Amino acid sequence: MCGRFVVANVGSELVGVLRVDLEAAELPAPSYNVAPTDHVAIVLDSAKTEPPTRRLEPARWGLVPSWAKDPSVGPRAINARSEELEDKPTFRGAFENRRAIVPVTGYYEWHTTADGKQPYFIRPADHTPLFFAGLYEWWKNPAAAADDPNRWMLSFSILTRSATGNLASIHDRMPVFVDDDYADAWLDPTVDYPRDILDAASDAAEGMETLLEAYRVDRAVGNVRNNSPALIEPLIE
Repeated sequence: MCGRFVVANVGSELVGVLRVDLEAAELPAPSYNVAPTDHVAIVLDSAKTEPPTRRLEPARWGLVPSWAKDPSVGPRAINARSEELEDKPTFRGAFENRRAIVPVTGYYEWHTTADGKQPYFIRPADHTPLFFAGLYEWWKNPAAAADDPNRWMLSFSILTRSATGNLASIHDRMPVFVDDDYADAWLDPTVDYPRDILDAASDAAEGMETLLEAYRVDRAVGNVRNNSPALIEPLIE
């Protein structure tokens, strides 16, 4: 699973290869300890235009489906098991029509040991951005006025799958990584068979763990109030 991650850059520095058409005027600041309900920038293809417009938008981590009464369900939907998307009402509609990419610097994972849980930081060895497969939803606050700029909330979830390779020795789940070659197909809201795309992208990404580095970091990352580049420094014995 993915419970914390890092976004050390914003805008075109993070998503250049995705060919974004439109960046939101205000994007969340870099963060070294992104936690549930925090906001980060995600990439989506808007179906309101023809062809779809690729946008970089700030979104809240923890998917809130359009039919939810309030945003409280979000923290329980930060991750979505890729094997179960068609069976879960929370994610089914988004999987069919509202798929996103979450660009990150890297992510944290906790490995259980006899001494407790040890956090690891995982990122591409060449320090290029890492792309997670995600889902997004727009939720309308029924209590907000029509002219309230915060009436609509954009939220997202990160897809997870069984861990492979060396990552399986840290945790049994990992995010679904999206290779550049599958990004366009994954984001396209007009495709008829998203499961085929997800399976192909997931298969293609199976060897990506060989391009990642994973190392132990200080347990300070467990406190959401801590947020600095020091969190991703290797733990010194």
